[in-house]
Amino acid sequence: MKGIIIKTTGSQYQVGFEDRLVNCRIKGTFKIMGIDTTNPLAAGDWVHFDLADDGTGLIYAIEERKNYIIRKSVKLSKQSQILACNLDAAALVVTPAYPKTSTGFIDRFLATAEAYHIYAYLIFNKSDLFKHEKDRGILDEMINIYQPLGYDCIEVSALTNNSLEKITEKLHDRVTLIAGHSGVGKTSLINAIEPGYNLKINPISVQHKKGVHTTTFAEMHKLKSGGYIIDSPGIREFGTFDFVKEEISHYFIEMLPLIHSCKFNNCLHEHEARCAVKAAVETGAIHPSRYYNYLSILHNEDIFR
Repeated sequence: MKGIIIKTTGSQYQVGFEDRLVNCRIKGTFKIMGIDTTNPLAAGDWVHFDLADDGTGLIYAIEERKNYIIRKSVKLSKQSQILACNLDAAALVVTPAYPKTSTGFIDRFLATAEAYHIYAYLIFNKSDLFKHEKDRGILDEMINIYQPLGYDCIEVSALTNNSLEKITEKLHDRVTLIAGHSGVGKTSLINAIEPGYNLKINPISVQHKKGVHTTTFAEMHKLKSGGYIIDSPGIREFGTFDFVKEEISHYFIEMLPLIHSCKFNNCLHEHEARCAVKAAVETGAIHPSRYYNYLSILHNEDIFR
């Protein structure tokens, strides 16, 4: 039988099959089939399984993935974790404050999406909170970095339902990963879009102004309008994984058209002479924060294969 992984809970998997969910586990020999991530299966994977008499399933094969979003495991830095598979889009929920999402976090997420050819966009949630001039200025500055690059930036409020229809249009008939820090309102957003799910929400920690983990495992939710949302656990840090140094600039879309204009074919756009990327930074054609975050990824030795 063939089904799709709806939810993973450690060694247990909920598989969507026809109009029901089947609780499954992995066949022992399947665990060692060249899979070196902390989780061999993830939400969105298509799998084959046998159905037992008690109604549970035994997964014995996984279909080839068209793409996936992967990040460095927090506890095991040399291993990676797959957040979700077979995506049509990936949306990063961003808040300039309460809690703050850094541009470094955003750029690592976008670079990973570009590396795996996944359409990505940014959702700026809690727009109702950014009425003060300082907070509004931070929000505008972020949007002015990413909107000109072609990344859609949608301002919404899960609390007031402001502009939710813009997200609903993007979700229609797509499998979309919703990611972001704990506390940015991913689950509240899903509840606002699809109220029937009534997913659990935890408040922001007043002391640390950070979110409290609510979602423990990635889970797919079917939308009445068509498509699926994959709600992922809150991510404190997003570590890129399995990059080649010389290719990192390929995942920064404003750098990609310039790399062939550099003097050296293997230019890393750092200390080399006659570098087109550095020249673009100096003229303002590439935003300094984007270049700084590129260098940050370049110097992270854990991510290279």
